[in-house]
Amino acid sequence: EVFFQEMKIPKIDYNLNINKLSHGAMTGRMIEKLEKILLIEKPDWVIVYGDTNSTLAGALAAKKLHIKLAHIEAGLRSFNMEMPEEINRILTDRISDILFCPTKKAVENLKSEGFDNFKSKNFVCGDVMYDAAVRFMKLAKKPEGIIPDNFILATVHRAENTNKIEKLKDIFKAFNIIANKTPIVFPMHPRTKHIIKTNNISINNKNIIIIPPVSYLEMIYLLKNCNMVMTDSGGVQKEAFFFKKACITLRKETEWIELVENGVNIITDSDTKTIIGAFNEMNNKKIMFDFNPYGNGNAAKIIVNTIVSSL
Repeated sequence: EVFFQEMKIPKIDYNLNINKLSHGAMTGRMIEKLEKILLIEKPDWVIVYGDTNSTLAGALAAKKLHIKLAHIEAGLRSFNMEMPEEINRILTDRISDILFCPTKKAVENLKSEGFDNFKSKNFVCGDVMYDAAVRFMKLAKKPEGIIPDNFILATVHRAENTNKIEKLKDIFKAFNIIANKTPIVFPMHPRTKHIIKTNNISINNKNIIIIPPVSYLEMIYLLKNCNMVMTDSGGVQKEAFFFKKACITLRKETEWIELVENGVNIITDSDTKTIIGAFNEMNNKKIMFDFNPYGNGNAAKIIVNTIVSSL
């Protein structure tokens, strides 16, 4: 709700209210409820975004009813089929009529999968998350509590880390050591908090400042003012780049390979020594942010104009 309020998003007409279920149950119920809404609304196009279960459910519901489908953030690949997001994005891309790709690399991924042989159309439109960052960066809001002048922003929530206790322990071993040099501000995801508490994972450094989950405008404040970002989030990797901050990615791979290729992002997985090594490397080198693969902040206009011209 706070996102709707802060970003002045219009009130929604439908809320499926589906959560806390297994992947299959969640996706199935979404398809069922979305189908009823689509039959009532009779849209010319359905637009889905990203790679969540709701993305796939919306795509399947639309195509089963022969409604044109557009996928925003198409063509991304982690090449890790253990990620539910990878399955969602691959299936959604395959049945979409228009694929709005945030980067040239995303289009290359589609071409390598044979999409030139399909009837779908691919467009490089830029990244709508960059649109949002440009629009809202002036409205950044400081979170409550004490935020130091110099700090690392850290987020950990992805299941591949939180569901494997040893990996989570290794990440926090690194955090405990790194915080001796630079304080870490850690907005803690509720699921991560529960797992840490349940498994007695040690956070024994007073320089690790744990704060509640933050709103979008508070997150922008933290991104603008931090020295560096350590995260397992896909979106936060990009946002770190938007605000010209070095990023350490606590995963085995990333969809945003262009950031790694240009030296502003290092992939470490959960290995303690590798994380510390990446911190030292980023902390001691001058990082250049003189490239922008994510467009000019007008991705939304390109998407709207393309869909309107297709009506």
